[in-house]
This record gives sequence, structure tokens and C-alpha cells, in this order.
Amino acid sequence: MKRCFIYLLLALSCCFVANAQDEETMKDSFNDLIRRTHYHKNKAKYKTAFTTLDQASKIADTLDNDNYRIECNNLFAQIYLDIKEYDEAEFYLDLSEHYLSYNEYDYGNVTSKGLKASFLAEKRHYYEAIQVIRSAREALNRKDKNLLNYLSYFESIVYYKRNSLDEAKAILEKIGSLEHPHEKNYLNAKILTLRSSIYFKESDYEKASATAIEALNIANAIDFPILKMENNKMLTDIYELTGDYKKAFYHFKEAEKIEAALSDPRVIEERNAYLKEQKDNFEKRLIIQLTNDVQEGNQQVNMSKLTSVLSSALLIIISLLTISLYRNNQIKFKTNDLLLKKNLELENARDEAERAMQAKAQFLSTVSHELRTPLYAVTGLTHLLLEENPSDSQKEHLKSLKFSGEYLLNFINDILQINKIEAKKLSVQKIPFNLKKVLKDVVDSLHQTAKENNNTIELTLSKKLPVELIGDPLKLSQILINLIGNACKFTEKGAINVIAEIVSKERDKVAICFKVKDNGIGISKELQATIFESFAQGSIQINRKYGGTGLGLTIVKSLLSLFDSEIRLESEIGKGSTFMFDIDFEITKKEETLTSETVVEVEDSFFENMHLLVVEDNKINQVITKKMLVKKGMTCDIANDGYEAIENAKNNTYNAILMDIHMPGISGLVTTKEIRKFNDKIPIIALTAMSLDENTDDLFEAGCNDVITKPFKPEIFYEKIGNNILKNIEVNI
Repeated sequence: MKRCFIYLLLALSCCFVANAQDEETMKDSFNDLIRRTHYHKNKAKYKTAFTTLDQASKIADTLDNDNYRIECNNLFAQIYLDIKEYDEAEFYLDLSEHYLSYNEYDYGNVTSKGLKASFLAEKRHYYEAIQVIRSAREALNRKDKNLLNYLSYFESIVYYKRNSLDEAKAILEKIGSLEHPHEKNYLNAKILTLRSSIYFKESDYEKASATAIEALNIANAIDFPILKMENNKMLTDIYELTGDYKKAFYHFKEAEKIEAALSDPRVIEERNAYLKEQKDNFEKRLIIQLTNDVQEGNQQVNMSKLTSVLSSALLIIISLLTISLYRNNQIKFKTNDLLLKKNLELENARDEAERAMQAKAQFLSTVSHELRTPLYAVTGLTHLLLEENPSDSQKEHLKSLKFSGEYLLNFINDILQINKIEAKKLSVQKIPFNLKKVLKDVVDSLHQTAKENNNTIELTLSKKLPVELIGDPLKLSQILINLIGNACKFTEKGAINVIAEIVSKERDKVAICFKVKDNGIGISKELQATIFESFAQGSIQINRKYGGTGLGLTIVKSLLSLFDSEIRLESEIGKGSTFMFDIDFEITKKEETLTSETVVEVEDSFFENMHLLVVEDNKINQVITKKMLVKKGMTCDIANDGYEAIENAKNNTYNAILMDIHMPGISGLVTTKEIRKFNDKIPIIALTAMSLDENTDDLFEAGCNDVITKPFKPEIFYEKIGNNILKNIEVNI
């Protein structure tokens, strides 16, 4: 008897050990299947990934392990997000959230919340996505830095999709690289791909290409097809924009090859068929489970025949719903394919339109720049000839020539201004300025224009206007000059009233309404809808009578868009027009008048014996500039290019240098930088025809003291030379 009891104990012990060993084996199998699922997912082998993940899910159910179930549901959701099956992804995320509601599992919670945030961002619910990230961070153990970084990675995706590039970039730079048990290389390649996209959107093509190449190297080494395709597309766009068409074509072909393989109809059809089979199996298991539940209920409660009939009816209804779900999924697959094709067509059309816009902007920029150089000769020679006491008949012709040159210059400036706005080359500055002084200067500058049609200009300012504001006085002046100039043109023997009044005021902000009111010819209701379009002037008769380019109001509308404002119009034929717009400004803390840089009127005698260096490659421009300097008693040396300019500046003493920016060999910017290495005091004035791609900030950063735009008015030419020389003398005393 005793011996039998011992045998029984040994048998029970063996059973417990065997069960424990079986459980450990199943856990090892589960972890291996999860690893293989990540591997196949990252290689875009979605059918194989689903197969292995389904096996892992069955083991999780066998072990009745909720953490394993959470991992499987998260991975199902991740794969469905990758293939853009958002309804299925949401189902598995909800299932994962259900298990997490009564289980504490940090890794599963971070992954689930991160994927949920990505899903919400894809649906453009950015605020909800950020809230999900924040709730996950609050629940997380702060000491687990790797999980915090993993959560931050999902947060960067949300900010990127919201187009908050600075926030996304700051997060990615902070987390560096990620540690992950199954897909470390894949995630770090994803981070590099995301950073490359951010640099590209910021137009930092050098960093974008370097980061994309780094990501592509990882993707090529381990074979991540989706990342290979994304980075090849990125490099195609970068090299196309930077002009390296050979490399752009190479990466285009690589991306096209990968995309063709991923879009193979047979692969997609096979995957869809498998997904259908999986859904059918899931539905069958659901029906079997429900049937078992009904049978178990019958055994426990001894239910009546009526209950059995109702259960059967329920099963029939579920079966019908399953069939309906299958049909709906089939329709959805077909609709998704159609939408994908239409999206590709729209993307191609958008890309073509963007290329056309870039080509147009570049063409207009080049043309406007090339026209400025001969215009410099026209206006310069006209000025010199008018200074040489021509006969009355010659003077009349020369004045006509001067008017035509200035008209053409204004036309070119208007086109360049519109294209700079369209190309997003202009931005609103935020600098302190005196609003009343700016408005008074604008009105004073247009008094002569008003007199030509016997008009008067009045300035009406609210007494409560702040003395000093923060904004962009230059663009505000451009808007008002265009509106007041139009009012002067279309009004005869009348009055133009410029009004500035407060709309609303807070502690540090103020909204001001500007009005330009005239009693001129007025604008009909029919024409009010079109006058803000480029080259629109209402009618041919108006164009012939009043002239102009028809671009002034287009520029006004475009400039106001930079302030997030719109132009409004009230007008009646024969009674006049009122143009209105509102702009928000910040109020400076100290209400005191700004001390602006004063411009001193320099006497002609000041210029005598001044010796300048003129750096100019155009022979006609050399002659004109030299004669204009000689008119004021100045002498000059001529440098035909940047190399001569550097030698002359080293070996001679000059009072100032007039520097042409566009020259063969080395440009004026490079020449200026070289001169500044050995002479940081001499005034260098850029004498240039500005193009679309140029920015005055670049000139000042290179070492220029001032800029004179070709073609220029003689009085501005002499004024800037005199002021810069005088300022240099005062500094060195």
C-alpha cells in the first residue's frame, strides 16, 4: 500500500513537470512567431506575416495569457495600418484596449496608445492623438527611458502629419535611436526617413539627402522594401530640385521597380484572398463559439425548446450578417483600389502643376533680371543726356524716353513682386516702427502724384493709435502706396482720404482698420469681382485712358495674404471708392517714438576728390556709372571682374566700392567676402538687378553696407553713396 502511494506521487510530479515544460515550450514558440511576424511585416510579406501572427494568437488563447493577446492585437493593428485597412486596425486596437483595461502591461500599453495616436492622426484628429500620447506618458514608469523614447517616436509621427515640423524634429533629435527586441533596425531606418522628409519640407536639401541616403543604406542592407521605395522617391525629388538629373533618374527607376513589385496585382489578389479566408475562419470560429455557448447554457440552466429555437435563429442571423460583412468587404476592396488609382492620378496632376509653376516663376525671374541690365543703360544715358542742356525738341524726346523706361521698370518690379509672393520668397517682418510716421511718409511721397490730377490727400488718424507698434512697415507702405496711387489715377479735382482707426485693442495687441477713400470714377458691381486679378483693369477703355499694368491690386491682395488679411471694397459709379483692410499688430512695451536712422542730404561739394572702385563687367554700364560719378566731381577705377576688384582693393585706397553682384568668374558676393578678409571698414555698396532668388539679407551677410537696385534714380544713387561714405568717416574719426 505504501509503495502504491509513492508511485502515485511520482506520477503526479511527472505530470506537473511535463505541463510546465509544455508551457515554456509554447512561450518560446510564441516569442519566435512574434519575431517572425515583425520580420515578414518589415519585408512587406503581409500574407506570411498574417499566417505567423494567427498561429501566435492561437497560442495566446491556449495559454490564456492576456499580455500575449495584447501583443497579437497590437501587431494585427500595426499591419492593417501599414496596408491602410483602417476599419480592421481600429477593431484590433479596441480589442487591445479592452484587455489593457484590466491588465497592467507597459510595453503593450505604449504600443497600443502609440498606434492609436497614429491612427487618429491619419484621420486628422490631431488633438485627440496628442491627448492619447499624453495619457500613455502619465501612466508610464518614468524610469523606463526606452519606452518613453518609443512613445515619443509615435508622438513625432503625429506632429509630422499635423505639419508641425519644428516639434517633430525636436522630438526625433532628442530620442536619437530606439531599442526594440524585434525591429530595432527597421524603426531607426523609419526615424531617419521621417527626419529626411522634415528636412525636405524645410528646403534643407543637403541634410535631407544625407539622411535619406543613411536610411536607404539600412533598408538596402536588410531589405525593407517600403523604406527603400520611400527613400528612393525622396532622393528623386531632392536631386531633381538641385539639378542632378542623372541621380534623380537613377533613384526614380529604383523606386518605380520596387513600387511595381509591391503593386503586383497577383500579390495583392493573393493577399486579399487570404484576408477573406482569415475573416471567414474568424466568423466560423465565432459561430462555433456561440453554438458552444448555447449548448453549455442548455446544460446548466435546462433551457426550454423555445430557447433552443431562439438560439438557432440567432445563429442564422449571425450567419446572414457574416455574409453581408463579406460582401461589404468585397465592395470596399474594389472601392479602395479605385480610390488608390484616382489618388495617384491626382498626385501626378499636382506634381505637373507644381513643376509648371516653378518653371513659370524661374522664367519670369530670369526675364525680369535680364531686362534690368539694358534698362540701366537706358535710364542712365537718358539722365546724362538731360544733364547736358539738350535742345527743347531733344528734351521732349528724352523725357518721353525717361517716362517709358520708368514705366517698364515699374512693370518688371510688379511682376517680380507677385512671383516672389507666389514662390513664398517673402515673409512678414516683425520690427518696431512708428505707425504715424510711416503713414505720413507715404502720404508725403504721393503729394506730387496727386497734384498731377489736381487732387488733395488728407490723413485722418485715430487719436488712440499707439505710438509704437511691431510689424512690417515696408509691406504696409507698399500696400498703401498702391491703393493711394490708384485713387490718385482714377480721381480728378477730388480728394483722397487715408484713414487709420482702431478696431479692437488688448493689452499687447491692436487691430487697426486702414481705409483709402476717394470720390473718383467708381467701380461697377460687375467689375468689382475681377479687379483683383492679374492684369485686370476693368475695361480696354480704362486701360487706354489711364494706363498702368493692372497688377497693383493683385500685389495688394497678395501682400495682405501674408498678414492673414483681406481687401474689402465699397464703390459706386460716379461717386468714388473705398478700399479697406484690417491688420493685427503687437504693441511695444514702451510707448516712445523710435529713433530711426537719419538720411543726411550731402552737398555736391562733399563728393569732390572722392575716389571709388566700380566693379562691373558690362562695358556700357561701366561708362554710365563712371560719367555719373564724374558729374559730381568723383574719380573711379574700373574692375572688370571679381579678381581685378580684389587686387585693386588690396593695392589702392578708395572711399567706397560699387559692387555688381552678377559677374562671370566669381560673383559679387564672393568678391565682397574676400575683400572683407583684409578690409572691414571701406563702404561696399551692392549695385545689382535683383532677381526672384535673391535676398538683400544675403548681401548684408556677405559684407555689403547698402544696396542700390538697377536701374536706379540718380538722386538715390548719389544719396546712398554720400551717406555711406559720410558714415564711414564719422566712425573712423
